Amino acid sequence: MSADLVAPNAERGDFETVGAVLKQRFGERFSTAQAVREQHGHTTSWIKNQPPQGVVFVETTEDVSDVVSICADHNIPIIPYGTGTSLEGHVNAPEGGVSLDMSRMNRVLKVNAEDLDCVVEPGVTRKQLNDHLRDTGLFFPIDPGADASLGGMAATRASGTNAVRYGTMRDNVINLTAVLPDGRILKTGNRARKSSAGYDLARLLIGSEGTLGIITELTLKLQGIPQAISGGVCPFPTIEDACNAVIQTIQYGIPVARIEFLDTLQVKACNAYSNLHLSEQPTLFLEFHGSDAGVAEQAEMFGEIADDCNGGAFVWTAQAEERTKLWQARHDAYWASIGLRSGCEGISTDVCVPISRLAECVTETFHDIEEMELVAPMVGHAGDGNFHVLVLLDMDDADEVARAATFVSKLNRRAIAMDGTCTGEHGIGQGKMPYLEAEIGHGVDLIRQIKAAIDPQNIMNPGKIVSQVK
Repeated sequence: MSADLVAPNAERGDFETVGAVLKQRFGERFSTAQAVREQHGHTTSWIKNQPPQGVVFVETTEDVSDVVSICADHNIPIIPYGTGTSLEGHVNAPEGGVSLDMSRMNRVLKVNAEDLDCVVEPGVTRKQLNDHLRDTGLFFPIDPGADASLGGMAATRASGTNAVRYGTMRDNVINLTAVLPDGRILKTGNRARKSSAGYDLARLLIGSEGTLGIITELTLKLQGIPQAISGGVCPFPTIEDACNAVIQTIQYGIPVARIEFLDTLQVKACNAYSNLHLSEQPTLFLEFHGSDAGVAEQAEMFGEIADDCNGGAFVWTAQAEERTKLWQARHDAYWASIGLRSGCEGISTDVCVPISRLAECVTETFHDIEEMELVAPMVGHAGDGNFHVLVLLDMDDADEVARAATFVSKLNRRAIAMDGTCTGEHGIGQGKMPYLEAEIGHGVDLIRQIKAAIDPQNIMNPGKIVSQVK
């Protein structure tokens, strides 16, 4: 092995020995090739790529158990890898170790249509699952934008555009199977929709970001495809007006399925990238699910709220092609934004605040962007108080990078001060670690205690969520 494959932690075991065992066990499914390793340390953030020492392409729960057992015997870190779409350095390997590529565990094992649930392997992506379900009249509603793996979505407690109506991954996982740090296989429950049997182990693992175990199977809730779906767009003169319309929509109990906020710069980017012709103002994208009469009534009620909040013309449609174009543009917002500043990197961050504080938080954030002279479009899953900022940076400009770091820190601390969170859906990973203690206080110590009890060797995705086990 070359020198750059040596783990920085002197207490770790000998990777040469582990690599030889894994090569014997997995053959060509184990790789130490530089390009493969760097791909599995890839992170869509400004955090430096920290590649693992080797990558194993697993295909079964037993494969995962074998890898974990081998690594546990030699005190070697293990980092799960789904599709690499996480945003806070989750797949980096700061202490070296083995990346577990779950992409080949991509089978839909069972669909229980009568019970509105299904069983999948962790490498199944959300689009793959919904394609599989197309003829059943069911769908899986969690939509983070990227075609992420469902195991990764559970590990980071992902949500997305539909969360305001259908909840997050936390609400849509019935049970799961995971491999623990000593190689044991744990199933957290059965398919009953509720249980009072002991600790909720599934929820302990959901959002643990691979630091407590590796998810190898999930049972998920499904929803019936609505009879009618309509979508619409409404511009507003100010960010505050748009956010106030969101707040009133939620407070009035309109069962909106999606309500997304785009600031003026983001609308400009989407117009150029997706060939839209929207008024370049703060804008809301909306979607309503239900019966024909129900979605029409919801749209009418929102139109009245928009009028009260100085909104422009609310244009809505039930035509699938038009809705698809609109939401594809929303999902392409990242790539659209990158086009605003050629040659720059996009640094995405998110926060979430109580819905009543959304207008205040977004408006103050916009003023920060202006004062710090940054290029940073904003989008948000505004219906649950969650919004994202994509800072477009020239990474060779040290002053600009420093201003961006100050901006991100101020944004996270503002959200926490407003009784919100430093991350609504990206997770902590490496990037959000500085803010966790400010948010949950002594809860950080409890996380360390749980981590130490379940993973005393600290081999499961070390260097994420909390800095170390004390």
